[in-house]
Amino acid sequence: MLRVSRRRFGRYAGAAFATLAAPTVLRAKTRPRVVVIGGGAGGGTAAHFIAKDSSGAIEVVLIEADRRHATCIFSNLHLGGFRSFESITHGYQHLSANHGVTVVNARATAVDRAAKRVTLADGSDLTYDRLVVAPGIDLIWDSVPGYSKAASEIMPHAWQAGPQTQLLKARLDAIENGQQIVVVPPPNPYRCPPAPYERASMMAHRLKAKGFGASRIIILDPKPKFSKQALFAEGWEKHYPGMIEWYGPDVHGGIKGVDPTTGTVATDFDDFTGTLVNVIPAQRAAAVAVDAGLTNSTGFCPIDPNSMRSTLDDAVFVIGDACIAGDMPKSGFAANSQAKVVALAIVGDLSGTAAPPTRYASACWSLIAAGDGVKVAGEYGPNGTTIAATSETISHTDEPAAIRQANYTDSVVWYDRISAEMFGR
Repeated sequence: MLRVSRRRFGRYAGAAFATLAAPTVLRAKTRPRVVVIGGGAGGGTAAHFIAKDSSGAIEVVLIEADRRHATCIFSNLHLGGFRSFESITHGYQHLSANHGVTVVNARATAVDRAAKRVTLADGSDLTYDRLVVAPGIDLIWDSVPGYSKAASEIMPHAWQAGPQTQLLKARLDAIENGQQIVVVPPPNPYRCPPAPYERASMMAHRLKAKGFGASRIIILDPKPKFSKQALFAEGWEKHYPGMIEWYGPDVHGGIKGVDPTTGTVATDFDDFTGTLVNVIPAQRAAAVAVDAGLTNSTGFCPIDPNSMRSTLDDAVFVIGDACIAGDMPKSGFAANSQAKVVALAIVGDLSGTAAPPTRYASACWSLIAAGDGVKVAGEYGPNGTTIAATSETISHTDEPAAIRQANYTDSVVWYDRISAEMFGR
C-alpha cells in the first residue's frame, strides 16, 4: 500500500525540466502513476500538489504540448499595457526540479479508458493508475456563421492565450483614431464570464492613453446580461464616456454572421464594421475529453462534486474549464481550487486514507481602468449531485477609490501565488 504522511492531509484543499522520449516514459512502474493532461491552472496545480502531498510516493507525469505556457489570466492586462507578454508566460522546469514531476511536451490525442492508457501525438503511450483531465476548452468555430480557424487570423479570438493574444495586441496597437472595434462575446457557458468586458475596458484604456477618443468599441452580445454588468457600465461611463457601446439581443436581434474579408458583423438590426473585430465563439470541453467519452450532451464533463471524479469513470478526474462544476464559474481560481481537491482525493485513493471534507473557492478580479479593479468571489461545496455556492461577495457601485485600488493590488498578489502553484516555483 502507498504510505503517505497524514500531515499532508491537514492542508485544506478548497481555499531538472524533462521532455522525455517515449522509451524513457514507458519504463517499468515502481510507484502508482498519475497522468495529468494539460498544464494550465488546473493541470499544473494538480501535478504539483499530487507530487507534494504524496511526498514522492506517486509518480506524476504532466502532458503539456507547450514548453512555455501563456496564461489567459492577465492576458487582458497585456492588451491594456499593464503587463508584458513575458510576465504572463511561464515554463515548467520548476515542477520537475522542485517536485519531481515528469513533464512530457507532447499533445495527448486519445484516452483508452478500458486499458488506462493515454496516446500521444507521436504514437507513444502512457499507462496510468489515475488520470486527471484538465485540457481546457475548444472553440466551436461554426457557432458564429462565417467564422472559422482561418478567420481567426483576421478576426482574432484570443480566448486561448499565446499567439492569438499577441495577434490581438498587434491589431489593437495598429488602430488609428476614429476607427472602430467590434467585440462579439460568446454565449454561456464559457471560460471566464467577465473577461470579454474587461477586454473591452482594456482596449478603451489603450485607445484613451493614445488620445484616440474618437474611436468606438461596439459589443454585440448574444446574452441579455453579463457578469458584473452594473460595475462595468459604471466604469465605462466614468472612464470612457461614449467610447464603449453594449448591445444585447433585444437591440441587435441576433448575430447572423461575420465576414472576415470586410470586417463586418451582420445582425438582424444592422451590419457593424470594425477595423478590428474580436470574435469569441461558443465553447466546449477540449477534443481529448470529448473523444474519451467523458462529456455529456452539454459538451462538458460531468463530475462528482465531492472529488471532481468523472461520473463516467472512477479512475478519471476532470477539472477546470472542461468540467461541469455547478455554481462555480469557469475561472483560473476555480480550476486551481478544484486541483487541490483532486490531489487529496487521488492520494487518498492510492493510500487508502480518507480525504478531508470538500470545499471549493473562486475569485475573479477585473480591471476597468488604472486603479479601478472590481471583484467577485465565492465559496462552494457539494450539494447532492452538484457544486453549490455557500457564500458570494461582489464589488458594488460607488465604492471608494482605495477599495478599487486594493482589489487590483490583491489580484497581482494572487497572480503571483497561482502562477507559483501552477508551475511549481
